[in-house]
Amino acid sequence: MQNIPAAGAALLALAFLTPLRADPGRETVTYGPDEPRIEEEPVLSVTAHTITVGGKTVKYHATAGYYLLKEEEGKPLVKPDGSAPAPTPAAAERTEKRELRSKDGQKPKAKVFFVAYTLDDVADPATRPVTFAFNGGPGSSSIWLHMASFAPRRANLTDDGEAPPPPYQLVDNESTWLDRTDLVFIDPVSTGYSRPVEKEDPRQFHGLKEDIASVGDFIRLYTSRNARWLSPKIVLGESYGTTRAAGLSDYLQTRYGLYLNGIVLVSSVLNFQTLSFTPQNHDPYVGYLPTFATAAWYHKKLPPDLQAKSVSEVAALARAFAGKDYLQALQQGDTLSAEERKRIAEGVSRFTGLPVSYVLQRRLRISDAAFFVKLLEPEGLILGRFDARYTGHRYEPGTDLGFDQSGEYDPSDEAVGGPLTAAFNDYVRRELKYESDLPYETETDVSPWNFGDAGNGFPNTAEDLRKAMTRNPYLKVWVTCSYYDIATPYYAAESVVAAMNLDPSIRPNLRFTYYESGHMLYVHKPSRMKFKADFESFLNDALSQPTVHSAAR
Repeated sequence: MQNIPAAGAALLALAFLTPLRADPGRETVTYGPDEPRIEEEPVLSVTAHTITVGGKTVKYHATAGYYLLKEEEGKPLVKPDGSAPAPTPAAAERTEKRELRSKDGQKPKAKVFFVAYTLDDVADPATRPVTFAFNGGPGSSSIWLHMASFAPRRANLTDDGEAPPPPYQLVDNESTWLDRTDLVFIDPVSTGYSRPVEKEDPRQFHGLKEDIASVGDFIRLYTSRNARWLSPKIVLGESYGTTRAAGLSDYLQTRYGLYLNGIVLVSSVLNFQTLSFTPQNHDPYVGYLPTFATAAWYHKKLPPDLQAKSVSEVAALARAFAGKDYLQALQQGDTLSAEERKRIAEGVSRFTGLPVSYVLQRRLRISDAAFFVKLLEPEGLILGRFDARYTGHRYEPGTDLGFDQSGEYDPSDEAVGGPLTAAFNDYVRRELKYESDLPYETETDVSPWNFGDAGNGFPNTAEDLRKAMTRNPYLKVWVTCSYYDIATPYYAAESVVAAMNLDPSIRPNLRFTYYESGHMLYVHKPSRMKFKADFESFLNDALSQPTVHSAAR
């Protein structure tokens, strides 16, 4: 997701040469004993391609490789956590002589891998939008968005998003966004091929603020190197990537004066209080119940009158129950009368398909882990967490043991993981001409993740987004919600955004769209096609705004 602008004639010319291959493990050159070692910037692999979109042939270039994130002396890229003791002056002097440096004298910190797609024959980059995209985790590469959503090539899945039998295939993506925006897919440090440079502790990048700072610096660097400061800019994050994107909205404005045109939050989680099933926290029980209802509807487990309704109608009824009667009952806790407790249990049962006796046994509180294994318990099946449409045979049928206790798997994750991983590892080498002996870390362990000040509460970047939207009245925000996503439920996302306390004049800059799919909404072909149509509407809105006259009297 980014570009090689036409203004960069030298870069464009590289595309017609034999593609150069880069290996991120082989760029260090060692000099004399008293000289700093120089970390060379690699040559990027640039390849030419075509695709037919909407009946038109689109020519574009793909750029694969990494940028070095570097640190000026006295200006740390990310603030240290203070855990390492300061070196003695003598040791510091010895280290300074031998430490890694880039040719401009700055200290290299990390190698961030990316793949960018840039439309050819664009005379003025300022007229061409650019979208920066990443998945979440934390610890996830961008492979899901890259290989299944809006890039020009994607892994071939069934129309419902299921894996075909191997061997898998790559196909042109009929729903690519490349005809409307350049694309840059980013792998945060430690994911994909991205790594800290030699002797740099990866933990300095593994945290809420640290991650925002490093991804933000990459966006600044890419924008500068590719002459995109005047281009319309969109940031798109999925899952924890929405946490990052919301944080970036304020960080980029504050740190670099880089103002965005749009933020896209796919399967949003801005406030982790809505996801944490902890004692005396009512939010997740309320936020998840409408998703339990739509999942139960999909599997035909609701009463006949609800099954006769559309999924959106069921969602509306479940929201009304969850946000009023159910929430009030949870807040009353042990003071709730037996009669009222039974009434609420019957309501929860009605919207979840679970027995009233079970709801009462759980004291009205149904967690996601319980719902995964209980809804289809008679069939011995477990629901997909990322996408409740998917089911799988259980390791321990007939028990209440969930993911944590029995090591159960997520059928929706298994449905797409194999095809996407195989497709990317073939594609990056054979078509993008980028080679590395490093494993491409689709998901990696980045624990313990440093949540900083949120360590005593719940991580929440909704406030960052509120500040950015308040200061930048042109910033459009689009939240996508999926009815069968049990990882980041739609009602929870709606509730967090509703509580942002935005000025009424700014609230119209928000929009929601809904899909009959799961967490990775785009694996479902009808949803992927709707996703593109919704993006085009969002982009048109973001790029056709009147001036806000803030100095008017």
